[in-house]
Amino acid sequence: MLVEPRVFERMTVLGDSARSRLLMLLEEGEFTVSELVAVLQLPQSTVSRHLKVLADGGWVLSRADGPSRHYRMTPVLDATARRLWGLVRNEVRQGAIGEEDAERAKAVLALRRDRSREFFATAAGRWDTLRDELFGAEAEVLPLFGLLDSEWTVGDLGAGTGQLAAAIAPFVAKVVAVDASAEMLAAAKSRVADLCNVDLRHGELERLPVADGELDVAMLLLVLHYIVDPPSVLAEACRALCPGGRLVIVDMRAHTRDAYREEMGHLWPGFTETQLEEWMRSAGLEQFRYRPLPPRPDAEGPLMFLATARRCV
Repeated sequence: MLVEPRVFERMTVLGDSARSRLLMLLEEGEFTVSELVAVLQLPQSTVSRHLKVLADGGWVLSRADGPSRHYRMTPVLDATARRLWGLVRNEVRQGAIGEEDAERAKAVLALRRDRSREFFATAAGRWDTLRDELFGAEAEVLPLFGLLDSEWTVGDLGAGTGQLAAAIAPFVAKVVAVDASAEMLAAAKSRVADLCNVDLRHGELERLPVADGELDVAMLLLVLHYIVDPPSVLAEACRALCPGGRLVIVDMRAHTRDAYREEMGHLWPGFTETQLEEWMRSAGLEQFRYRPLPPRPDAEGPLMFLATARRCV
C-alpha cells in the first residue's frame, strides 16, 4: 500500500485560501471564532470548519475561555512545515485580501482594548476598594520583597491609582509609574503629590514611554490579565530593563470565574506557570521563577502567584 508523504497532506490544508488567511492572523496573535468571522467576513460555520481542519493538521492550538475558545498558530513547527508555510505566507501577504484582513484585525483588537478602558474610565473612584475586596489589602506590598536596593529605578507598569508606586517610593531612588488611563493617572497624581521621586507617565504598556535600559526593576501588579497581547508587553518591559534588571509579576492563577470578563473587562482568566515561562524566555528574560502566593482569608478573588525573571546580560 502506497502511503503519501505528510507534505502532501500539509499542502492540501494550506491550499485553501481561507485557511491560509486564518493562519496569517493566528500567527500574529489569539482570536476567537467570532473575531475571526468579523475579520475574514465569512460565515461562522465556515470559519469553524476551517479551524477544525487546521487543528487536526497540527497548525493551530486553542484554549477555553468561558463560553469562547481562543485560537493561535502552533508556536513550534517542524522544518518542513516552516518552509511550506513560509512560501504560502509570502503569497498571501502580497495580496490585497491579506492587507484587508490585517486592517480588520487591528479594528477587532482595538475593540478588545476599549472594553478594558471603558471599565477603567468609570472605576477610578472605587478601584482601590474593589481591588481590596478581590485580593486583600496586602496584595499591594507583596512585590516589595524583591525591592531592597535604595539605588534602583523601579517601573510600576499599569500603575492605576498609584497605590503601589506610593508604597515603593520611600524604598528606592525613583519610581516610573505608567498607565494608559487618564482617569487612573489623575487619581495617582493626587496620591503621590508629596513624593518627589515618583514620575507619572501616560502611555500604553505595549509602547512604554520609557527609555531602553532605564529601569532596574519592572513590575506588573494585577495588570497582565487586562492585556490583549501579554508576550508583547513582556518584551517591551524587557527592553526597558537594564541588563540584569528584574521583571516582577503578581497576577491571578488560571481560574474559571467567567463573570470577571464582563464585569471587570478581564481579557485573560489568569495564567499558568508554563505560559509565563514560555513568554518570558521569548521576551529575552532568564532565571525564571514562579511561586504561588498563599490565599488571604479576607480576599474574595482568585488565587495569585508571583513570578520573576531577569533580562539577559
